[in-house]
Amino acid sequence: MNELMTARSLTTRPVVTLGGDAVAHVKDTVCDAAASRITGFTLTGRGLLSGPMKEGLPWSAVHALGHDAVMIRDRRGLVAAAAMMVHQQTLRARMLGARVVTETGAEIGTVLDVVVEGGTGGRVVGFRVAASRGFLPGPTRHRRRVYVPRGETLTVAGRALVLPGDAVRHVADDLPGFTSLVGGVPGHWKGSLP
Repeated sequence: MNELMTARSLTTRPVVTLGGDAVAHVKDTVCDAAASRITGFTLTGRGLLSGPMKEGLPWSAVHALGHDAVMIRDRRGLVAAAAMMVHQQTLRARMLGARVVTETGAEIGTVLDVVVEGGTGGRVVGFRVAASRGFLPGPTRHRRRVYVPRGETLTVAGRALVLPGDAVRHVADDLPGFTSLVGGVPGHWKGSLP
């Protein structure tokens, strides 16, 4: 599995060609929530006072999503941002703040961030969640933030994400712990991700 990262960490990440030319910065991640995939990025210019660009970056033009940059072959992969957004929404608009519940109706919490696979994957593999009271065992004075895998099936119903019940039994307190859960380490839940 490729490196996992949060969608919010992608904001301001540089978009660079394979030749080393800086093209833009990521403004926001665009996704298909039902398919749980990144479909592209909205962009901003490179300068300090640069605003949003009229061009967007579709996932099909991404060579690799790395820790330090989004790599593309060249600028020819950019498309009109408005056309790219016709049937898609940014992660911020679609998923952040959404309620997370199980298929049996148990309240898990609200989405703080989305965990995505880097490299050439672009899959949504889980969520950073502000856990609801009663979701986590033991006394919880404050709402804890945990990482929850999306599981084998994910249903999007309005502003709610419905996860399979077994996904919520496997939470992690941090991203490295979450990576070991979904990365297939023996003895941990692998939750067959599509």
